[in-house]
Amino acid sequence: MKFEREQLRVYFIAGTQDVKKGTLQEKLKVALEAGITMFQFREKGPSSLKGEDKEQEAIALMKLCNAYHVPFIVNDDVELALKIGADGIHVGQDDAKIESFISKSHNKIIGLSISNFQEYDQSDLTHVDYIGVGPVYQTSTKRDAKQPGGVEMIRRMRNYDESIPIVAIGGITEENVASLKKNGADGIATISSITHSANIENTVSRYLQYFN
Repeated sequence: MKFEREQLRVYFIAGTQDVKKGTLQEKLKVALEAGITMFQFREKGPSSLKGEDKEQEAIALMKLCNAYHVPFIVNDDVELALKIGADGIHVGQDDAKIESFISKSHNKIIGLSISNFQEYDQSDLTHVDYIGVGPVYQTSTKRDAKQPGGVEMIRRMRNYDESIPIVAIGGITEENVASLKKNGADGIATISSITHSANIENTVSRYLQYFN
């Protein structure tokens, strides 16, 4: 799938460990109906699926995304992404280096997490389609999250690199999303504000309002 920066507008990230009630497939279907523009399968943590179970879940989620023409991205697990034919791969600073898999990832969307300017400077962005910048706000989803940089970090990163697509991540809610677009973000990435939402449809459409 060809990458377009509009696909970053409302980027839903989740794994089965993030869902307390119901299933991830149910949540994703509602979010797709509501208009999310990208989905990342991030299966991490002690209660996450492994092996065959993880692969089967990934395939089911990917089929849902395909039905809505929404890119399906796999977090960190390059082998899985290549095996099932995911639309893309997202890696963090401590995950597999992009040059180690880029030759096998023809036409895949590549995302990279960046939390500060030092990481930006040290990263080879030759094959990177977008960067996930954050945490913007305090987040409970990542235990090893760095200090939040606030909207100021998004603004400074946009000034630092005027062209790269930026998705803001970390602690984003319907209440604090408004200033992110004004400060240069192409979209927002969120886990719990969708998985824990009492009304996913409303949450997603609120986000879309800001980025349409």
